[in-house]
Amino acid sequence: MALRDIKGQARALNILRGAVLRGRLASSYLFAGEDGIGKKTAAVSFTMALNCLDPQYPEDGDGKGFGDACGVCSSCRRIVSGTHPDFMLVAPEDRVIKVEEIRAIEEALSFRAHEARVKTVIVDNAEAMNTAAANAFLKTLEEPAGGIMIILVSSMPDRLPITIRSRCSRVNFRPLAASEVAEVIGEEEGSPSVMLSMGRPGEAASGELEPRRQRFLELLGSILTPGSSAEWKDRQDIEGWLDMALLLLRDLAAVRTGVSPVNSDMQEELGRMAGGRPVEDILAAYAKLRQLRARQLFNLNKGITWNYAGCVLGNVIDA
Repeated sequence: MALRDIKGQARALNILRGAVLRGRLASSYLFAGEDGIGKKTAAVSFTMALNCLDPQYPEDGDGKGFGDACGVCSSCRRIVSGTHPDFMLVAPEDRVIKVEEIRAIEEALSFRAHEARVKTVIVDNAEAMNTAAANAFLKTLEEPAGGIMIILVSSMPDRLPITIRSRCSRVNFRPLAASEVAEVIGEEEGSPSVMLSMGRPGEAASGELEPRRQRFLELLGSILTPGSSAEWKDRQDIEGWLDMALLLLRDLAAVRTGVSPVNSDMQEELGRMAGGRPVEDILAAYAKLRQLRARQLFNLNKGITWNYAGCVLGNVIDA
C-alpha cells in the first residue's frame, strides 16, 4: 500500500510526504496511536516511498505533487514481503521484545546499505521492550548513523522510557471516522463491525468484533453472579474482555445522557442495564476498570481480577 492509499490520516501523511519530498529525515520516528488504525502500514509505506525505484508524484487535495511509492518495483515488492536486505521489521515474541532482538537490530545497522537510499528498521509494539532491551536500544538512538532510519510503532507510547521518546520525532495517528472505516473495509457505515471498531479499521476488518462481543456478553452474565469463578482463558482474553467492558460502560453513560451509543443495535438493552443510575457512578466504574486494564501488563491474578471486575460492574449494571 502506498501513502496515497492510506485513509483518514491527513495530518500524519502530510508530515511524511514533506519528509520524502525534502529528503530531510529524522533518524528515528515514533508513530503513536491506537491499535488497528494503520500505524505499521504507514511505516512500511513510508519506507517504500523513500526507496522506490520509480517514485510517483500524484497530486494531493491542494493540487501539490508528493513523492510516493509505485508499489510494483522490485524495491517496493521486497519491502512488502520482508525480503529487502536493507529493511527489518521487529515485533514482540510472546508479547515481549527482548535484548537479543535489539542486539540483532544493532548488528543489522552496523553494515552499510546494500542498495536502499535509507536503511530502515521498524519496531512494532515498541512498548513491549523490557528494561534491558530499552536500555540497549537507547544506545542505538543516541548514536545514529547516516542513511539509517528507525521507526517505533506504539499504541502505548507512554510506556516507553522518556529517554527513548525524547530522541524520536513523534507522528500521531488518530482513529478514523465511521465513514472512513466503512470505506476501508467495504461495509455499510452503520454495520456493527464498523461501529464496534471505534475508528480502527484493522479491528473492523478482523471479523472478530461481533464474536468477541457475544463472548463478552456471555461472560458478563457469569461475572455478575456472586460466587462465580474466572472463565477467562489467558491474559489476552482478559484484556480483550476488559476492552469490551470499558466500551459497555461508555455506552451506558451515553444512553443516560441521551447520546447515541456505539452498540447502537443494543440501545434498548443498554437502557435496561443502566437503569436509573447516575452518570457519575458509571464514569467512576469506568475509571476503575481502565486502571485495572492498564495493570494487566503485570500479570494480575486471574481470580482476583474476575472478582474485582465483577464488583465494579455489579454496582452499575442491572443484570
